[in-house]
Amino acid sequence: MGNFVNELQSKIERLENEINFKNGLISILSHDSKEMFGTFFLLIEELEQKNISEEDFFKLLPQIKRDAQKNLQTVQDSVTWLKTQYGEFKIKPVKIMVTDLFHYLEERYAAKLKEKNINFYFKGEHNAFLAGDRVLLEYVLDKIFNNAVKYSLPGQDIYLQAITKDDNVVLSVIDFGTGMNEKYLSEIYTYNIPIFLGTAGEKGVGLSLKIVKNFISLLHGDIQIISAENKGTTVSLFLRKFIE
Repeated sequence: MGNFVNELQSKIERLENEINFKNGLISILSHDSKEMFGTFFLLIEELEQKNISEEDFFKLLPQIKRDAQKNLQTVQDSVTWLKTQYGEFKIKPVKIMVTDLFHYLEERYAAKLKEKNINFYFKGEHNAFLAGDRVLLEYVLDKIFNNAVKYSLPGQDIYLQAITKDDNVVLSVIDFGTGMNEKYLSEIYTYNIPIFLGTAGEKGVGLSLKIVKNFISLLHGDIQIISAENKGTTVSLFLRKFIE
Protein backbone atom coordinates (compact mmCIF):
# COMPACT_ATOMS: atom_id res chain seq x y z
CA MET A 1 0.00 0.00 0.00
CA GLY A 2 2.84 2.35 0.94
CA ASN A 3 4.56 1.82 -2.44
CA PHE A 4 1.28 2.49 -4.29
CA VAL A 5 0.76 5.78 -2.38
CA ASN A 6 4.35 6.87 -3.04
CA GLU A 7 4.00 6.05 -6.72
CA LEU A 8 0.72 7.96 -6.88
CA GLN A 9 2.24 11.00 -5.14
CA SER A 10 5.17 10.89 -7.56
CA LYS A 11 2.79 10.86 -10.55
CA ILE A 12 0.77 13.74 -9.08
CA GLU A 13 3.96 15.79 -8.60
CA ARG A 14 5.04 15.04 -12.16
CA LEU A 15 1.65 16.12 -13.52
CA GLU A 16 1.70 19.30 -11.41
CA ASN A 17 5.16 20.14 -12.73
CA GLU A 18 4.01 19.59 -16.32
CA ILE A 19 0.92 21.76 -15.79
CA ASN A 20 2.98 24.54 -14.19
CA PHE A 21 5.48 24.35 -17.03
CA LYS A 22 2.76 24.58 -19.71
CA ASN A 23 0.96 27.40 -17.90
CA GLY A 24 4.24 29.28 -17.53
CA LEU A 25 5.00 28.76 -21.21
CA ILE A 26 1.60 30.13 -22.24
CA SER A 27 2.03 33.07 -19.86
CA ILE A 28 5.45 34.00 -21.30
CA LEU A 29 4.26 33.69 -24.91
CA SER A 30 1.17 35.78 -24.18
CA HIS A 31 3.05 38.48 -22.27
CA ASP A 32 5.91 38.83 -24.75
CA SER A 33 3.63 38.92 -27.80
CA LYS A 34 1.45 41.62 -26.25
CA GLU A 35 4.50 43.61 -25.18
CA MET A 36 6.20 43.42 -28.58
CA PHE A 37 3.25 44.04 -30.88
CA GLY A 38 1.58 46.49 -28.47
CA THR A 39 4.71 48.67 -28.33
CA PHE A 40 5.20 48.57 -32.10
CA PHE A 41 1.53 49.41 -32.73
CA LEU A 42 1.65 52.36 -30.29
CA LEU A 43 4.80 53.73 -31.92
CA ILE A 44 3.24 53.61 -35.40
CA GLU A 45 0.13 55.35 -34.04
CA GLU A 46 2.26 58.06 -32.42
CA LEU A 47 4.10 58.55 -35.71
CA GLU A 48 0.86 58.73 -37.73
CA GLN A 49 -0.55 61.32 -35.31
CA LYS A 50 2.77 63.23 -35.51
CA ASN A 51 3.31 62.97 -31.74
CA ILE A 52 6.86 61.77 -32.44
CA SER A 53 9.16 62.66 -35.32
CA GLU A 54 10.37 60.17 -37.92
CA GLU A 55 13.88 60.69 -36.56
CA ASP A 56 12.80 59.62 -33.04
CA PHE A 57 10.86 56.69 -34.49
CA PHE A 58 13.92 55.37 -36.32
CA LYS A 59 16.06 55.85 -33.20
CA LEU A 60 13.78 53.34 -31.42
CA LEU A 61 14.03 50.69 -34.15
CA PRO A 62 17.21 49.01 -32.75
CA GLN A 63 15.38 48.37 -29.45
CA ILE A 64 12.35 47.02 -31.33
CA LYS A 65 14.69 44.73 -33.28
CA ARG A 66 16.20 43.39 -30.04
CA ASP A 67 12.71 42.75 -28.62
CA ALA A 68 11.69 40.99 -31.85
CA GLN A 69 14.80 38.76 -31.68
CA LYS A 70 13.99 37.87 -28.06
CA ASN A 71 10.39 36.99 -28.95
CA LEU A 72 11.44 34.98 -31.99
CA GLN A 73 13.78 32.97 -29.73
CA THR A 74 10.86 32.36 -27.33
CA VAL A 75 8.72 31.01 -30.17
CA GLN A 76 11.56 28.81 -31.48
CA ASP A 77 12.22 27.43 -27.98
CA SER A 78 8.51 26.73 -27.53
CA VAL A 79 8.29 24.89 -30.87
CA THR A 80 11.34 22.78 -29.93
CA TRP A 81 9.68 21.82 -26.65
CA LEU A 82 6.31 21.12 -28.31
CA LYS A 83 7.99 18.62 -30.65
CA THR A 84 8.90 16.53 -27.60
CA GLN A 85 5.29 16.52 -26.37
CA TYR A 86 3.31 15.74 -29.51
CA GLY A 87 3.63 13.90 -32.80
CA GLU A 88 6.24 11.28 -33.56
CA PHE A 89 9.10 12.51 -31.38
CA LYS A 90 10.92 9.73 -29.58
CA ILE A 91 14.07 9.77 -27.47
CA LYS A 92 16.90 8.18 -29.46
CA PRO A 93 19.77 7.25 -27.12
CA VAL A 94 23.06 7.05 -29.02
CA LYS A 95 26.75 6.91 -28.11
CA ILE A 96 28.10 10.49 -27.96
CA MET A 97 31.73 11.47 -27.46
CA VAL A 98 31.98 14.55 -25.22
CA THR A 99 34.71 16.10 -27.38
CA ASP A 100 32.25 16.00 -30.32
CA LEU A 101 29.92 18.19 -28.24
CA PHE A 102 32.83 20.56 -27.54
CA HIS A 103 33.56 20.89 -31.28
CA TYR A 104 29.83 21.40 -31.97
CA LEU A 105 29.78 24.40 -29.60
CA GLU A 106 33.16 25.65 -30.83
CA GLU A 107 31.94 25.77 -34.44
CA ARG A 108 28.44 27.05 -33.68
CA TYR A 109 29.73 29.93 -31.56
CA ALA A 110 32.93 30.74 -33.49
CA ALA A 111 31.66 34.19 -34.57
CA LYS A 112 30.29 35.16 -31.13
CA LEU A 113 33.42 33.97 -29.34
CA LYS A 114 35.60 36.01 -31.71
CA GLU A 115 33.34 39.07 -31.42
CA LYS A 116 33.60 39.05 -27.61
CA ASN A 117 37.23 37.84 -27.60
CA ILE A 118 36.30 34.88 -25.38
CA ASN A 119 38.53 31.78 -25.18
CA PHE A 120 36.79 28.39 -25.13
CA TYR A 121 38.61 25.31 -23.80
CA PHE A 122 37.88 21.65 -23.09
CA LYS A 123 39.17 20.06 -19.91
CA GLY A 124 38.68 16.74 -18.21
CA GLU A 125 38.32 13.31 -19.80
CA HIS A 126 38.72 13.51 -23.58
CA ASN A 127 37.65 9.89 -24.07
CA ALA A 128 34.39 10.09 -22.07
CA PHE A 129 31.21 8.87 -23.80
CA LEU A 130 27.57 9.68 -23.05
CA ALA A 131 24.38 7.76 -23.79
CA GLY A 132 21.76 10.33 -24.80
CA ASP A 133 19.56 11.85 -27.47
CA ARG A 134 21.81 14.08 -29.61
CA VAL A 135 19.01 16.52 -30.58
CA LEU A 136 17.99 17.18 -26.97
CA LEU A 137 21.58 17.27 -25.69
CA GLU A 138 22.74 19.73 -28.35
CA TYR A 139 19.74 21.96 -27.60
CA VAL A 140 20.50 21.86 -23.86
CA LEU A 141 24.20 22.64 -24.31
CA ASP A 142 23.42 25.35 -26.86
CA LYS A 143 21.19 27.20 -24.39
CA ILE A 144 23.60 26.82 -21.46
CA PHE A 145 26.60 27.86 -23.55
CA ASN A 146 24.71 30.81 -25.03
CA ASN A 147 24.14 32.11 -21.47
CA ALA A 148 27.82 31.59 -20.62
CA VAL A 149 28.86 33.71 -23.62
CA LYS A 150 26.14 36.29 -22.96
CA TYR A 151 27.20 36.92 -19.35
CA SER A 152 30.97 36.73 -19.91
CA LEU A 153 33.14 39.80 -20.30
CA PRO A 154 35.51 40.27 -23.26
CA GLY A 155 38.79 38.41 -22.80
CA GLN A 156 37.42 35.87 -20.30
CA ASP A 157 37.53 32.06 -20.59
CA ILE A 158 34.77 29.45 -20.81
CA TYR A 159 35.34 25.73 -20.23
CA LEU A 160 33.45 22.60 -21.16
CA GLN A 161 34.48 20.03 -18.56
CA ALA A 162 33.79 16.28 -18.52
CA ILE A 163 34.28 14.09 -15.44
CA THR A 164 33.21 10.45 -15.12
CA LYS A 165 31.62 9.43 -11.80
CA ASP A 166 30.44 5.83 -11.47
CA ASP A 167 27.77 5.37 -14.19
CA ASN A 168 27.46 9.10 -14.89
CA VAL A 169 29.32 11.72 -16.89
CA VAL A 170 29.20 15.17 -15.33
CA LEU A 171 29.31 17.68 -18.16
CA SER A 172 29.86 21.27 -16.98
CA VAL A 173 29.87 24.64 -18.73
CA ILE A 174 32.03 26.94 -16.59
CA ASP A 175 32.24 30.70 -17.05
CA PHE A 176 33.76 33.54 -15.02
CA GLY A 177 31.24 36.23 -15.95
CA THR A 178 28.65 38.30 -14.12
CA GLY A 179 27.07 35.37 -12.25
CA MET A 180 23.91 35.60 -10.13
CA ASN A 181 23.19 36.26 -6.49
CA GLU A 182 21.43 33.67 -4.30
CA LYS A 183 18.00 35.33 -4.57
CA TYR A 184 17.86 35.06 -8.38
CA LEU A 185 19.53 31.65 -8.40
CA SER A 186 16.76 30.23 -6.19
CA GLU A 187 14.12 31.54 -8.64
CA ILE A 188 15.82 30.53 -11.86
CA TYR A 189 13.24 27.88 -12.81
CA THR A 190 10.21 29.98 -11.81
CA TYR A 191 8.31 32.36 -14.06
CA ASN A 192 8.90 35.57 -12.09
CA ILE A 193 12.66 35.89 -12.65
CA PRO A 194 13.63 39.30 -14.08
CA ILE A 195 15.20 39.66 -17.52
CA PHE A 196 18.98 40.05 -17.37
CA LEU A 197 20.97 41.94 -19.97
CA GLY A 198 24.17 40.35 -21.20
CA THR A 199 27.53 42.12 -21.00
CA ALA A 200 27.03 43.43 -24.57
CA GLY A 201 23.36 44.34 -24.02
CA GLU A 202 22.00 40.94 -25.14
CA LYS A 203 18.47 40.30 -23.91
CA GLY A 204 17.18 36.97 -22.58
CA VAL A 205 13.68 35.77 -21.84
CA GLY A 206 14.45 33.18 -19.17
CA LEU A 207 12.44 30.46 -20.90
CA SER A 208 15.39 28.43 -22.22
CA LEU A 209 16.57 27.15 -18.82
CA LYS A 210 13.06 25.94 -17.98
CA ILE A 211 13.00 23.91 -21.20
CA VAL A 212 16.56 22.73 -20.48
CA LYS A 213 15.43 21.35 -17.11
CA ASN A 214 12.50 19.63 -18.82
CA PHE A 215 14.77 18.08 -21.48
CA ILE A 216 17.30 16.88 -18.89
CA SER A 217 14.49 15.03 -17.12
CA LEU A 218 13.56 13.41 -20.48
CA LEU A 219 17.19 12.24 -20.68
CA HIS A 220 16.87 10.80 -17.12
CA GLY A 221 19.59 13.16 -15.97
CA ASP A 222 19.93 16.03 -13.54
CA ILE A 223 21.12 19.64 -13.63
CA GLN A 224 22.94 21.71 -11.01
CA ILE A 225 23.68 25.45 -11.21
CA ILE A 226 26.30 27.06 -8.96
CA SER A 227 26.74 30.80 -9.31
CA ALA A 228 28.18 33.79 -7.48
CA GLU A 229 27.75 37.43 -8.39
CA ASN A 230 30.71 38.81 -10.38
CA LYS A 231 32.51 35.46 -10.09
CA GLY A 232 30.77 33.33 -12.70
CA THR A 233 28.48 30.35 -13.16
CA THR A 234 28.95 26.60 -13.43
CA VAL A 235 26.10 24.59 -14.97
CA SER A 236 26.60 20.84 -14.52
CA LEU A 237 24.64 18.12 -16.29
CA PHE A 238 24.59 14.67 -14.71
CA LEU A 239 24.10 12.28 -17.62
CA ARG A 240 24.31 8.55 -18.22
CA LYS A 241 27.71 7.18 -19.22
CA PHE A 242 27.70 5.00 -22.33
CA ILE A 243 28.38 1.43 -21.28
CA GLU A 244 29.40 -1.14 -23.92
